[in-house]
Amino acid sequence: MRKLFGTDGVRGVAGQVLTGELALALGAAAAREIGGEHPRVLVIRDTRESGAMLESALAAGIASAGGDVLLGGVLPTPAAPLLLGRYGFDLAAVISASHNPFADNGIKFFGADRFKLSDATELAIEQRLGAAKPDLPSRIGSISALHGTDEDYLRALQERFGDLSLKGIDVLLDCANGSTYRCAPEIFRRLGATVTVLAAEPDGRNINDGCGSTHTGPIVEQMRAGGHDAGFAFDGDGDRMLAVDRDGAIVDGDELIALATLHLRERGRLPGGGVVVTVMTNFGFHTAMRAAGVEVATTAIGDRYVLEELRARGWGLGGEQSGHIIDMGFVPSGDGIASALLTLEALDGRDLADRHAMDKLPQNLVNVRVRDRDAAIADQVLRAAVQREAAALEGRGRVLVRPSGTEQLVRVMVEAPTEEETEAVCARLVAIVQTGS
Repeated sequence: MRKLFGTDGVRGVAGQVLTGELALALGAAAAREIGGEHPRVLVIRDTRESGAMLESALAAGIASAGGDVLLGGVLPTPAAPLLLGRYGFDLAAVISASHNPFADNGIKFFGADRFKLSDATELAIEQRLGAAKPDLPSRIGSISALHGTDEDYLRALQERFGDLSLKGIDVLLDCANGSTYRCAPEIFRRLGATVTVLAAEPDGRNINDGCGSTHTGPIVEQMRAGGHDAGFAFDGDGDRMLAVDRDGAIVDGDELIALATLHLRERGRLPGGGVVVTVMTNFGFHTAMRAAGVEVATTAIGDRYVLEELRARGWGLGGEQSGHIIDMGFVPSGDGIASALLTLEALDGRDLADRHAMDKLPQNLVNVRVRDRDAAIADQVLRAAVQREAAALEGRGRVLVRPSGTEQLVRVMVEAPTEEETEAVCARLVAIVQTGS
């Protein structure tokens, strides 16, 4: 069982959990696991102050195992699988902790097939960390800069969205002081938009700090002030995005995926005719897709599970309410910038505020702190209550009660046709969790 790798690579406080020594060892182990005498490995990172330190250590580890390292610099995460295909690398590593605070950092790997490494491969890398000291490679690998990576990524976006004209459209972009700070404004300008940018001055410590897709206050405030047609907020590593309409309303991943699904199907670019979402996806999405004749597959929370289901079914589109949107026709990863462009493409000149892809049901999510989350979930009184409330909402809404994966919390989520019913059902279930805990 993996101990270091989580659902999105190895992550922790830089210098404490994710140390230079660990990055060095991971680089060497990953290069050896990939195999071959001299694997070619791309390394990119976000804007955290610890990024350069971890980049140097990871690259040194790879080179010590005979790998040749190409440093791509600061780039959004989805650039890794794109560049893997363009240059034929054997492996890519992304140094980022996504939407986490600056003190955290992480390392995740993509294989030559452009997908994140499998659980089995990550476990094999971990096992190499504790193995006996391996023999020296036939030669030490090289480390060099790969120039022009920004342009490579921008070119891929232009190739995909070359027919999209944004002339006359005024957009507001929140780059979270992260890895989209150069590429996002540039591609929108190249496609003709008038661009205003927030949080695009990274200093190593301000990534995700009161900005970006997890802190939408600033972009919402500016959109409400007027003057912009649409706003897009990215996270620190650029693999997710939330939109904001001219009235300051946040448009989450559910609505964006609904828009994209109907648009791509109309264009004949929705492989398999279905879409993959997670258990958190609003009931209104399912209602809209059922009415449109689109099959929906549901997975556990996490973009890696969405991706696994897409691959298993041979489908092309999926994502999460949080703004991870995967369009396999472009790249097998969430891509915030591409998702923003796909949204404008789907709107086809219409105002984002006039979107009508789905009607969202009121949703109430309450995190209840408990002593033992597993015991709380197993409580028979709670189970019976959940079944009773779910039956009463069948066909009109839904109930989801689940344990947190990282904290002693039980998450109670209810969707119903009205705010009043949603709050009432949620309150009843929360009270039962609190009584049982």
